[in-house]
Amino acid sequence: MTVQTILKMGDPRLLRVAQQVTHFDTPELHQLIQDLRDTMKAANGAGIAAPQIGVDQQVVIFGSNERNPRYPDRPLVPPTVLINPVITPLGNEEEDDWEGCLSVPGLRGKVPRFLRIRYQGFDPEGRVIDREAEGFHARVVQHECDHLWGKLYPMRVRDFTQFGYTEILFPEIDAAEDD
Repeated sequence: MTVQTILKMGDPRLLRVAQQVTHFDTPELHQLIQDLRDTMKAANGAGIAAPQIGVDQQVVIFGSNERNPRYPDRPLVPPTVLINPVITPLGNEEEDDWEGCLSVPGLRGKVPRFLRIRYQGFDPEGRVIDREAEGFHARVVQHECDHLWGKLYPMRVRDFTQFGYTEILFPEIDAAEDD
């Protein structure tokens, strides 16, 4: 198990646009994916992006077959490794909902996201992924892919009266689960 340090908001590496992956099914790519899995699991993440552990590559992972203690009431999202993603909104309808981030520990904010999306990219072996998603699944994909384009969710918050500390906004969530 290789748990990596998660970069925190303020680190300039989180503001870079990540580079596309050009070689698939390599030992280095598989090791990066395992590091992301181990780090996400250790931090109870709903997803994680390579830039969050200081790797400048367009690789995100998200989803799990188990409930997430940071988002206990959310539906399960299928476990996915997504490389070089492209997101296309399916309509203009947005939904505001609460988000947190492993790089912004202890805080939550209401963020507008497209309700329905199509996401495309590749799996670790270079096979095409082409899916549609809505609701929480779509939100997680958009959040993680934002990391590849140098965006953190607070940059998308429109109403800062809907932004604050998790322990105040959601006292039912154990603070240790949100860091």
